[in-house]
Amino acid sequence: MPFDENKPAVPATTEVRDDRAAIVRLEHVYFAYPAEDGASRIPVLEDVSLEIYRDEFLGIIGPNGAGKTTLLKVLLGLLEPQSGSVTVFGRPPAAVRNWIGYVPQHARIDTSVPACVLDVVLAGRISHARWGFRYARADREAALEALRQTGVADLAGRRLGTLSGGQRQRVLIARALVTQPRLLLLDEPTAGIDPAVERNLTDLLHQLNRRLPIVIVSHDIGFVSRHLKRVACLNRRLSVHAVDDVSRELFFGLYHDHVRLMRHTDCCPLNDPGCDQGCLPAAENAEGACPVHGPEQSEARLAPPAEGNAEAGGAIP
Repeated sequence: MPFDENKPAVPATTEVRDDRAAIVRLEHVYFAYPAEDGASRIPVLEDVSLEIYRDEFLGIIGPNGAGKTTLLKVLLGLLEPQSGSVTVFGRPPAAVRNWIGYVPQHARIDTSVPACVLDVVLAGRISHARWGFRYARADREAALEALRQTGVADLAGRRLGTLSGGQRQRVLIARALVTQPRLLLLDEPTAGIDPAVERNLTDLLHQLNRRLPIVIVSHDIGFVSRHLKRVACLNRRLSVHAVDDVSRELFFGLYHDHVRLMRHTDCCPLNDPGCDQGCLPAAENAEGACPVHGPEQSEARLAPPAEGNAEAGGAIP
């Protein structure tokens, strides 16, 4: 969404809550990584403009290498674009990093580390600790409260490596919440999680979105189109759409490849039953069903496309 220079800026210290006030603004952002020859750069984000609002539930989708994780790092202030501007709550992202909760892909977490769940969540309070790694009582209380909010307080003494994928993801969300952030960013939160666990996780995200703006990077178009409010389509350049406006043509253009859409039947373990927050299951009018659990029907569930192949399973309106 382009920036409207005639729109009055909202002071960072204002106490007036306007759910449609932009808390994040990116204007014409360009970012490129150095090439191997050291003399040139590989563009990843080109002319990216985006506004994120206080009531946001935004999904960022796109093929591998499209710049999705890079965009999150720009929002966190971990990467600085070569041109364009980025503000979060009216300030440079690095200045308000403690106001942003970040949940990385759980697959990138080293589960062999001999740390219990409470230790992992407390790690989110390091910047608040007064004596390095020595946590105060308030830090431990905040960690336990975050575990309660995510429904895993009973796992506080368990080692991270003994948890299921869904439990581990809730712990990582608790670690992001322990700082009481004003914005929550999640990178592939449903990757590697079965649909039943995904449903519970989705319910949690809906509950958190009642008080927090949430941005989710995902390959799963079905998850995004059923549960989120807006979709940002990114492949170096970015366009933002209401979920109801996402079409097959838009998806095909985003991935620039042949795409096979399919619907998983009720008996298939990849079927998405919807969630308890009013989001409906995948539509029945699909063109291709799961090749293992059902006959050819039609579009509906989309999984992450493999390299060089955009065959998928998910729901497109």
